[in-house]
Amino acid sequence: MNPPRTDARRHHDPDVRGFASDNYAGVHPEVLAALAVANGGHQVAYGEDAYTENLQQVIRSHFGPTAEAFPVFNGTGANVVALQAVTDRWGAVICAESAHINVDEGGAPERVGGIKLLTVPTPDGKLTPELIDRQAYGWDDEHRAMPQVVSIAQTTELGTVYTPDEIRAICEHAHAHGMKVHVDGSRLANAAATLDVPLRTFTNAVGVDLLSLGGTKNGALFGEAVVVLNPDGIRHLKHLRKLSMQLASKMRFVSVQLEALLARDLWLRSARHANEMAQRLAEGVRAVHGVEILYPVQANAVFARLPHDVSERLQKRFRFYFWDEAAGDVRWMCAFDTTEDDVDMFVAALKEEMAR
Repeated sequence: MNPPRTDARRHHDPDVRGFASDNYAGVHPEVLAALAVANGGHQVAYGEDAYTENLQQVIRSHFGPTAEAFPVFNGTGANVVALQAVTDRWGAVICAESAHINVDEGGAPERVGGIKLLTVPTPDGKLTPELIDRQAYGWDDEHRAMPQVVSIAQTTELGTVYTPDEIRAICEHAHAHGMKVHVDGSRLANAAATLDVPLRTFTNAVGVDLLSLGGTKNGALFGEAVVVLNPDGIRHLKHLRKLSMQLASKMRFVSVQLEALLARDLWLRSARHANEMAQRLAEGVRAVHGVEILYPVQANAVFARLPHDVSERLQKRFRFYFWDEAAGDVRWMCAFDTTEDDVDMFVAALKEEMAR
């Protein structure tokens, strides 16, 4: 059978990669192959397909027998749906001031989900029981939104990683106050690669109630999932998914991507590689006089401070973003397809621009 004809034309150079975001990367070839396998013929829509059914078994192999996955389109949708499922209309979510749900989702948790965010400044993006207590009060005060959930990100927005013991302490503290714990896991695989432990070790095994499981940043075309780990008190998630416009009609094409990542070791291979490239980048940058690395490099992100004019010149050669432009802070991200040559060329360009 001849391959189908297409009039599509390539509009970019596939050999060009930058350090702006792991979302810039393409689709992992193994995920593309899985999408082709799932194509053809008819499957029941809205999640009653064979691929979504099989995904549940894959999820339980990682997160235990009570885990249930609800595939969605994107990470913001996963976070909004998950947080709605564990808050009342008068409820609030405690999170780090730097959390993605607070600074990078366009106000979606508050405007779409109707959820008040109670933020806490942190030195490294990580909450602690002591920091949580800055907002964990006033449950009987009708003048204040009621804290009902603690949401942490693994990895954090600053690229740092919680240890299992740190998450356990947060869960025990939150549960003692009657609060649930949600994990924003858009880069959960990168955290597992850093910690070198199974996903369950720092999620359901330490008391996490539900999480947003990322796929896009780890090689998927699109698609994440809300994973319920502790079903107690988590209500109406499938209805909230539809209400929040996150119910895919052709869900098999979301589920098969997550299956391709998680059924074997693709998720871990990709995350480990991205992390290793970030370490290589950090080692190269540390040798450049006048450039400061701001936070521990524990996953696939490097945050640095350098002269503003150097960053502007460097951005003409490689794509990346300012993190705090006034301070001269930038963020460099590595992905599953970042190569050693990419890193070495970037470091060489950085040295050239710093020497000008």
